[in-house]
Amino acid sequence: MFSRGLTRTNMPAVDVVESEIPYEVTAELPGIDEKNIEVKVANGILTMKGEKQEEKEEKKKDYYLQERHYGSFERSFEIPEGVDPDKIEATFKKGVLTVTLPKKVEAQKPAKKVEVKAA
Repeated sequence: MFSRGLTRTNMPAVDVVESEIPYEVTAELPGIDEKNIEVKVANGILTMKGEKQEEKEEKKKDYYLQERHYGSFERSFEIPEGVDPDKIEATFKKGVLTVTLPKKVEAQKPAKKVEVKAA
């Protein structure tokens, strides 16, 4: 199963879902640009990093407002046994990062039903 690794500030919430074929890891990353996201796999660890840089400037007749927000995050997870690390893919759409971790063929075997007998 997935286990957490080291993290930094501004950690996004991450959902991990297992289906028959892949695991899916999703993270909501509002305000982060795709070019500021990095996904790496090394030594059985999946690492997602990102950095947010937001600037707001507003000039009106009576006031001037300037805000800057910066932050970074890093989330790491141990990859479960049975995942094919060469087929891991990541997509980013509408502020949501989705990392798909396909299982190897031998790990996709259907569950075996065990009959319960009266003792």
